Amino acid sequence: MMRGGHSLVAGLAALTTLTAIFWSSGAPLWIGWRVYTEQILIVALAMSMAIAYLTTAGRRPLVSWILAAASLCFGGWLAVRFPTLSENVFYHPTEALIISIIGFTLIIEAVRRTMGWSLIVILACVCLYALFSSEFSGPLQSRSIAPDRLLTFLVLDSASLAGAALSIAVAVVLPFLILSQLLLATGGSAFFSDFSLALAGRRRGGAGKIAILGSAFFGSVSGSAVSNVASTGAITIPMMKDGGYRPKTAAAIEASASTGGQLMPPIMGAAAFLLAENLQATYTAVMLAALAPSILYYFSLFVFADLEAGRLGISRVEESRIPALASVAKRGWFVFAPFAVLIICLFSFNLRPETSALIAILVLFGLSLIRTYDGRRISPRIVFEVLIAAGKAAVEIILICAIAGMIIGLVARSGLSFGLGFFLVQLGESSLLLLLLVTAAVCIVMGMGLPTVGVYLLLASLAAPPLVELGLQPMAAHLFVLYFGMLSMLTPPVAIAAFVAANMAMAPPMRTGWEAVRIAWPAYLIPFLFATSPALLMEGSGFEVSVTLITAAVGVYFVTAGVVGFLTQPLSPFRRLISAGGGMAILLPYNAATSAVWINIAGVLMIVLMAFGRKWRPAQS
Repeated sequence: MMRGGHSLVAGLAALTTLTAIFWSSGAPLWIGWRVYTEQILIVALAMSMAIAYLTTAGRRPLVSWILAAASLCFGGWLAVRFPTLSENVFYHPTEALIISIIGFTLIIEAVRRTMGWSLIVILACVCLYALFSSEFSGPLQSRSIAPDRLLTFLVLDSASLAGAALSIAVAVVLPFLILSQLLLATGGSAFFSDFSLALAGRRRGGAGKIAILGSAFFGSVSGSAVSNVASTGAITIPMMKDGGYRPKTAAAIEASASTGGQLMPPIMGAAAFLLAENLQATYTAVMLAALAPSILYYFSLFVFADLEAGRLGISRVEESRIPALASVAKRGWFVFAPFAVLIICLFSFNLRPETSALIAILVLFGLSLIRTYDGRRISPRIVFEVLIAAGKAAVEIILICAIAGMIIGLVARSGLSFGLGFFLVQLGESSLLLLLLVTAAVCIVMGMGLPTVGVYLLLASLAAPPLVELGLQPMAAHLFVLYFGMLSMLTPPVAIAAFVAANMAMAPPMRTGWEAVRIAWPAYLIPFLFATSPALLMEGSGFEVSVTLITAAVGVYFVTAGVVGFLTQPLSPFRRLISAGGGMAILLPYNAATSAVWINIAGVLMIVLMAFGRKWRPAQS
């Protein structure tokens, strides 16, 4: 980066964050400034594009500076001219086409530099379809869109570039990124590590359990599996290796726990806000629906860490490394305050997520003026660093949502959503299970190399509607897509979170990826369960929800025992098979099918047989 580049990036990042605060707080209404939402979004997007160019300058810094300047000019021009162009685009065709070509080119190059070709290739495929859709036959045939109309639609239409996806990224996600960065600045990461160490360090396999707890706490705040691995993994992976876990297992536990943080309430990363917007549901409804599956997932990780420790003979963490719980709580109690405020604002006062986040930020900021976890006082310099860090963290999300908005808008405009939806509905009529399997595979394949947010945005407009049309509840359909989008972070051959953890643990990347699949196995099954039983999404009577959760937890425990090969003692291959089979039978929700109760009973009998079989098996061997 050329001299002055760091300062400019810092300034643009802080301005991006302040722009989000300005808009999310409703300040334009207070001061009587009438402005289009799209104008604010375009300004934030332009600054993010400039940051992307300046931070990826490489060997051609001058070209990057020119592209960054062009991005800012594009954003400024379009922000000023947007009201005129959006309302009277047919009276300004030349200006609209020129600004669309410039903007489209700049956005594509910024995305290529920061995230590679994946999203660009998908957008190119959708554009080709829109240009030649009249040449197709059957349900995919539609009216082609002229190239000039296509470009102006992608950049200037409110249903495309500056649509709902970009609005959520700027107005909702950025305030939560500020909250997470402020938590880090006040010692939140160290507190979560120490708190997890104090809670789980004295138990068998404590190092693995500490990693799971810490990553769950921090992952819910950060919403990024890779950044979670990079931050908490620097502490937990060496601790697990020192404790006796194999390098690939230590890396896989960290990757699995960090990835699951994206589905852990109360924050759940950016995807939860997009899901709520797509369903026109409250954020609290999304949190409640995601609660039980995320608890089951982390319960399975705890069981794995415990049973693996028993199998390998891994003991607790050394006493000298474990802080006193009372001391940790006394120094860091304030870290829980913003979470409590957030939940109260969402549930008790029904405030919007961004408003709740801003209030939580103010509460945490006020407390940090008095104390932080490491004893420092927060200063104006630290506040400025928080604004910069949040703005930088938002760049990738903003660019993803901009491209995803184009794809979603064009999919609807071109008629592709109808054609694909018709095809998938026809497939599902023959077998809903087949459609679920195909959807899961598509989510994982499309997600390879993409963040979860991008995968969810794409698949929510393509795969979720057919699932809903075939009878799945909307919440179940969208969570199904979100889960398998998340799993692309763990599933080889492009398991980004697992590969980052493997590099930190000095373990073979591909073996670590498959180890992560073995550890996180419930995440591949739970979506199919809540697709058939809404009780797992907290829908139904208290009895139904309780019974379903209890049987699911029991089933997860025994399947995990079969996967690990250890219960109270090492299991033979036959007993592993019995444990896994019996656990799977118990795991099936009792109301999923007419014969489900009998399958549950058969599973219980298998587990009982395995337990009592210990008495007579040695005599036969």
